[in-house]
Amino acid sequence: MAPYLQPRVDGDLRSILDSHDTLHRMLDTLGSPLNLVLPDRLAANVRDFEITLRAYDLGGTVYFAHKANRSSALVRALATTGAGIDVASLGELQHALGAGIGPDRIMATGPKSREFLWLAARTGVTVGADSVPELAELAGIVAAHGLPRVRVMARLSGFASTGTTVLSRASRFGVPVSDLDPLWTVLDKHRDQLDFHGAAYHLDTNGLPEKAAALEGCLEAMAEAQRRGLSPRAVDVGGGFGVNYLADSREWETWTTQLTGAVLGQRPPITWDGHGYGLRNEGGRLRGALAVYPAYRAVAGPAYLDRLLATASAAHRRPLGSLVLDNLYDLHLEPGRALLDQCGAVLTRVEEVRDGLVRVAANSNDVGLEAHGVLMDPILVPRGEPRPDDGPVEVFLAGNLCLEADLITRRRVLLPRPPRAGDLLVFANTAGYLMDFSAGSALMQPTARTVAAWRHGGDWRWCLDERYWPVTGREETG
Repeated sequence: MAPYLQPRVDGDLRSILDSHDTLHRMLDTLGSPLNLVLPDRLAANVRDFEITLRAYDLGGTVYFAHKANRSSALVRALATTGAGIDVASLGELQHALGAGIGPDRIMATGPKSREFLWLAARTGVTVGADSVPELAELAGIVAAHGLPRVRVMARLSGFASTGTTVLSRASRFGVPVSDLDPLWTVLDKHRDQLDFHGAAYHLDTNGLPEKAAALEGCLEAMAEAQRRGLSPRAVDVGGGFGVNYLADSREWETWTTQLTGAVLGQRPPITWDGHGYGLRNEGGRLRGALAVYPAYRAVAGPAYLDRLLATASAAHRRPLGSLVLDNLYDLHLEPGRALLDQCGAVLTRVEEVRDGLVRVAANSNDVGLEAHGVLMDPILVPRGEPRPDDGPVEVFLAGNLCLEADLITRRRVLLPRPPRAGDLLVFANTAGYLMDFSAGSALMQPTARTVAAWRHGGDWRWCLDERYWPVTGREETG
């Protein structure tokens, strides 16, 4: 059999997923698929990151990357903490302001329309700029409308290590550190419109050496800014702190080993149509690279931030956290996935079981495991009284779209017993990017509603996501 990839589930998420009657009532009321979020866990995750910052005596703000989840309940819960929010669209900015998050706690990042820039400038949020032309356009808007100076962070890219060679992948975002003169020119020219707050990076990688090189590169750029008469006060290290999705490292090692054997023809396939997840067999030799998220991560979230700050600078041979503190800079970060660890799940109803294939009332856009390369098995929640255990079964999970490609998983998953129509398959820990990032109404299939749940004494209460407010939503029960 294919190895089990048991999801890591703890705390309140474990508690509510063990409440089978509650889960079935939710789905019976609102249909399948259904997104479940736990706002209180988000607040706890914020505190864990803040504790790590304080351990290095660093000031700064934890900005939640809004794009990771659309939930209003999560953003409203965030408003009650000391954290900020990173918004990457005009709609996200409006959502954050409407949820009660003040402009001083909002960072506007990503590609920006002129309307997005105007609202950011008009409300006084910090603008994380991706390019020199963007900064010039923002300065023009500020001048034309007589607005106060806007605080800006400049995103940098193309970092090079001063020690061991570290490969930095190309990015379409950011000003190359090899040519910062145009950045200094525009900031100097528009001092009356732009308040340069500091340098930032956001790398599409989990690699610690690359992130350490980027942080060191930002510190060097800020030193140059000071020499030019600017006054940077913060460095932003972006996101990418990661999540450990699996309960057991051995299962992950076993699965990757078996996939390699299957690709090489040394064992029967464990994936749909021999899918190799980036690996291929060329004349008996393994080629390619495993294109999946490292589902088991021994160091993730706040622990990854700690590891980054403890890393020695290649140039100064001192911990990077100490260098940030020596310069009296604040350190900002923008976790998305990591702040949503254990904050939610996707509930789906089993519709049909046949010949090793289980079809659920959801599709691959509702449960984005394959799209984001996150591999973990679902949790089976039977309807009614437990049935005799028929033993574990291997199945493929298919969605509700009339498309061959609509597979919830391209690999066989292991369930503890054969599922039946009406049972639930719950995909745990999906709040970060795996829940609604790609959701749509293809073929007019319904998109998932979202509910927010919280503890009330020894019970669970819940309401529709849009009805949750920190002061009144807890009176609305399921």
